[in-house]
Amino acid sequence: QVQLVESGGGLVQAGASLRLSCAASQLTFSRSALGWFRQAPGKAREFVGGITWNGGSTRYADSVKGRFTISRDNTKSTLYLQMGSLKPEDTAVYYCAARRLITSAVLYSPSDYDYWGQGTQVTVSS
Repeated sequence: QVQLVESGGGLVQAGASLRLSCAASQLTFSRSALGWFRQAPGKAREFVGGITWNGGSTRYADSVKGRFTISRDNTKSTLYLQMGSLKPEDTAVYYCAARRLITSAVLYSPSDYDYWGQGTQVTVSS
């Protein structure tokens, strides 16, 4: 079955950078719209960034725009999230997600995605 495995989370100080990775298997990766979401304790899962199947279009939540960059390497079936200028409010479990059916749009809602990783914890200390 499809598996998405995130890695790269950790504990960092405010202002630091981290790069998250999401490795996919058993997925037609090159045709899948992908996204990153996060969920802090007691809060709903929220959209962080999304990317179209060919990487031609990306979108970000206002809270991370200019600090985070989403990218993909279809040859490695891997999705990335480069996070910079991290803030304590970025602390959350970060999830990658993939859509099974082909679409040319960036997808914003968790319900748009079919597959999810197990999440990786990012903690930013002040």
